[in-house]
Amino acid sequence: MTSNKITFFQRFEKDILSGAKTITLRDDSESHFKAGQGVSVSTYETDRWFCDVMIDSVERIKFDELNLIHAEQENMTLPELKTVITDIYGEIENLWMISFHLVRS
Repeated sequence: MTSNKITFFQRFEKDILSGAKTITLRDDSESHFKAGQGVSVSTYETDRWFCDVMIDSVERIKFDELNLIHAEQENMTLPELKTVITDIYGEIENLWMISFHLVRS
């Protein structure tokens, strides 16, 4: 069963609503999203809905291929981004870059 919901840490809400954040990096458990799919967005901490997005693309990316563009989207330096991903997922080789745009807030 695929989910039409995705969660983000609350600290990303403002960036998503402003259109500054249009990608997220996830592990295999969230690789089921498809381009053209509408998704409800909630906060990870409290499960509070704050917008709907449309998935634009889902692409596999290697951890070692992460660059400054990905870091800027996460509002971090590249070393910070790699540390956060490792803290969340452990040592991981492949990630999924999910690109999206805001539909409704």
